[in-house]
Amino acid sequence: QVQLVESGGGLVQPGGSPRLSCAASGFTLDYHAIGWFRQAPGKEREGVSCISSSDGSTFYADSVKGRFTISRDNAKNTVYLQMNSLKPEDTAVYYCARSPYRNCPRRRREYDYWGQGIQVTVSS
Repeated sequence: QVQLVESGGGLVQPGGSPRLSCAASGFTLDYHAIGWFRQAPGKEREGVSCISSSDGSTFYADSVKGRFTISRDNAKNTVYLQMNSLKPEDTAVYYCARSPYRNCPRRRREYDYWGQGIQVTVSS
């Protein structure tokens, strides 16, 4: 049974640096790209970052480039999203998702399994 479980969210002060984790079970990360998405109230879900399993290539949305870093630990079957210099506009529910492919998909609909999401609130 494929499962993705996010952790590490919560209330963070502006400028904070939390790290989100996405623990995978029921499959091995070796053969799947993993993406992070977020959805703020009243907005559509948007892609934040993705890491491939073929060559470790990473991709970032312009809004987080230079502040967020995605990484994977295949031994722990876990993907991380290190978030630095958080801003109030980063407040959202963050989701990790699995692609059936080793390379990062271009479209959100190409991800086949999703975590339940975790709230990140940036506020003083």
